Amino acid sequence: MKQLYVIGMGPGGGEQLTPQARQALEESAVLCGYTAYLELAREFQAGKELISTPMTRELERCRLALERAAAGQTTALICSGDAGVYGMAGPVLQLAEEFPEVDVEVIPGVTAALAGAALLGAPLIHDFAVISLSDLLTPWPVIQRRLDCAGAGDFVVCLYNPMSKKRRDHLRRACDILLKHRDGDTVCGWVKNIGRVGQEKRLLTLAELREEQVDMFTTVFIGSQSTREIAGRMVTPRGYEAKACAF
Repeated sequence: MKQLYVIGMGPGGGEQLTPQARQALEESAVLCGYTAYLELAREFQAGKELISTPMTRELERCRLALERAAAGQTTALICSGDAGVYGMAGPVLQLAEEFPEVDVEVIPGVTAALAGAALLGAPLIHDFAVISLSDLLTPWPVIQRRLDCAGAGDFVVCLYNPMSKKRRDHLRRACDILLKHRDGDTVCGWVKNIGRVGQEKRLLTLAELREEQVDMFTTVFIGSQSTREIAGRMVTPRGYEAKACAF
């Protein structure tokens, strides 16, 4: 069977690349990805064909990877984080019906929600929602409705793509929606350049977050009503304390 691996490279540091992803990269003769993502796999590039397309040409990238695999070259399509979380696993599988001879295997990676949460403490211990604020593919009214539902359900909310040069007010608007459901002193945090040079993190309140200027390389965490700051860490209790008291 002809092979295409769809690989989540994690947030960027080689120490967060899974052994399964490393093995698939070593087996591949072709590496395909967005230019910046190919850089994440530079240690695996020697002797391999490299294929890249710019941002917004994701479907072309997926088709090129499938075509190389169909031609008999084991191919790796590279994504940052996890390929199944805002990555290329979906579009590849949508196109794969045209290439029945290709076996597509999705290799999981460490997504920004998990890597960022670990740096902040334990904000995602209880139920949480992950929402992208980018309205390039999802209309803003749909994003608003999802934020409102997550707020009403008291989910911890993890925000991807919180702000860009063209979307300067999306984070503020998201905070305004969530402020309808929780207090301004709700514990929040953000992490920038997770696992890469220039990594930064900060804990702050929801009211303070509303005024923050962040970027596309920042992942934002907005606590639920039970989230607390404990010794400089963001922690959402699961309820073990109440369970222990019952015995």
